[in-house]
Amino acid sequence: MFTGLVEATGDVVKLEPGGMSRLEVSAPAISGGVRVGDSVSVNGVCLTANEVGDGRLVFYAMPETLRRTALGDLTEGKLVNLERAMSPESRFGGHIVQGHVDGVGEVLEVRDEGGAEIWAFAAPESVLRYTVEKGSICVDGISLTVVSVGEGSFTVSILPQTRAATNLRRLAAGEQVNLEADVIGKYVERLLRPRLEQNVKNFERSVEDAV
Repeated sequence: MFTGLVEATGDVVKLEPGGMSRLEVSAPAISGGVRVGDSVSVNGVCLTANEVGDGRLVFYAMPETLRRTALGDLTEGKLVNLERAMSPESRFGGHIVQGHVDGVGEVLEVRDEGGAEIWAFAAPESVLRYTVEKGSICVDGISLTVVSVGEGSFTVSILPQTRAATNLRRLAAGEQVNLEADVIGKYVERLLRPRLEQNVKNFERSVEDAV
């Protein structure tokens, strides 16, 4: 589990496609604290470290992972957000992030607002159904607060420090990002679904009886 507070950024050294794609990232800021087998969030995707050494981390991504995320678009030199799995004694400064991407979004626009920036992202319904104003959302592994939700999109406000410390400093309109909705909303929906479905059935029966 992660918090969405990016520890460091790293540069993609190479992405070698194949049955299991090999992703090598230069990450000297955190590599010393990563062991083989550890989980690391790479742009919001939970990956397992397979090789660690010389300030670099190597991961292998399954075809399913590449289909469901924007990792397949990474190229040499691309900046990625990195976060090691949280430990029991860690401060929980963001929100619950699993590293399980719900959909791929796109940067629509960035505009200044009083020293901060408003970022707009296009998002699929699989993400927007759980996105609420002032709720939490994870964008490329960054825990952010939703400012507004529109038709097919949402906005967040970005502080200068957040942009400087993450891959946002190199992102531009048209680029893709990994999105993970707040897991609490998913569980609430799952728990309430049987009751809602039963209410619908009861209503339909009452209508039939009335007729």
